Amino acid sequence: MSILIKNGTVVNEDAMFKADVLITDGKIASVGENLTAGGGNIQVLDATDRFVIPGGIDPHTHLQMPFMGQVAADDFYNGTRAAVAGGTTMVRCSAFSLDERTQC
Repeated sequence: MSILIKNGTVVNEDAMFKADVLITDGKIASVGENLTAGGGNIQVLDATDRFVIPGGIDPHTHLQMPFMGQVAADDFYNGTRAAVAGGTTMVRCSAFSLDERTQC
């Protein structure tokens, strides 16, 4: 399946420009103007007046972090689900985290 995001404002680390974004097999295949996708299994999203941005990175999280006899309320599963719901696609756990799933 492919996804074609049309007419958005693409924002990356050094530029902001109007473009379409074609995603094929879960990967960005092309960024440009007036893109089309061959084949029949394609979802088209209209991003007019919207920003198209890469996933954010949160370099300072406290998932399941023990501190003073307590553990952070966000466990790894719920904390990462909440992060991705807000557009954050990568988290880096605090250096004090002792749970092996959250070691980064």
